[in-house]
Amino acid sequence: MAQTASRPNEQTDAMTRIDDTFARLKAEGKKAFVAYVMAGDPDFETSLAVVKGLPGAGVDIIELGLPFTDPMADGPTIQLAGQRALEGGQTLQKTLDIARALRADDDTTPIVMMGYYNPIYSRGVDRFLAEAKEAGIDGLIIVDLPPEEDDELCIPAQKAGLNFIRLATPTTDDARLPAVLKNTSGFVYYVSITGITGAAEAQAGDVAPEVARIKAATDLPVVVGFGIKTPETAEAIAGVADGCVVGSAIVAEIGAGKSPDEVVGFVRSLADGAHRA
Repeated sequence: MAQTASRPNEQTDAMTRIDDTFARLKAEGKKAFVAYVMAGDPDFETSLAVVKGLPGAGVDIIELGLPFTDPMADGPTIQLAGQRALEGGQTLQKTLDIARALRADDDTTPIVMMGYYNPIYSRGVDRFLAEAKEAGIDGLIIVDLPPEEDDELCIPAQKAGLNFIRLATPTTDDARLPAVLKNTSGFVYYVSITGITGAAEAQAGDVAPEVARIKAATDLPVVVGFGIKTPETAEAIAGVADGCVVGSAIVAEIGAGKSPDEVVGFVRSLADGAHRA
């Protein structure tokens, strides 16, 4: 029998904003659209303006990138965004400030902080989790902490009421999948292609059987990211999963110097595509 990861957050037995969002979307017969932006790119005020515009553009969950000096899993587009943010003075504190500022106007849209463990470790896990919860962060994706290190951050995060979202990839075989799912909550993030962010285009025909394999082992929603750049691809990928994530394509618009309104308009087209699925 497949090992099943449970929902809601089994460490707290409490529904999070992420759980609530997926429950609402399921009731409405809709798929989730998740948008990633790098906090502080290209500067704090521009980034905040983009983030504040995302819910109105149809974004169901916001992924807020935490800039880091050694982003090993990121492609050139997101690496450059992180560099711009760091050069603009972005810090972990300022990233929490962006979440806090959104929460002043929006108490429902989930915010997932995505990044690497080092800045959190440097701040101190207990302090970070308390501050993240207070700022309105709902979940974490920490790409360089494997399941073997769950006691480091995953378990404490879930006890603090934050979802800990794990990545599954095309190389996550049936032997590895139970370990990936064991302490995951909120949703499973399926990486549609091998390699770094912003690479090849995702193909629904390749993704569908992998999503089905993961869903056979968990009752958590499965959301697909990497390689989604157009409304059409967003629709196709969301059609075979519980939702889709777009990051590099949005970050590229910011990197091209587009205004917050232009970026938000582009995001709206992607969200519309996902919601057509």
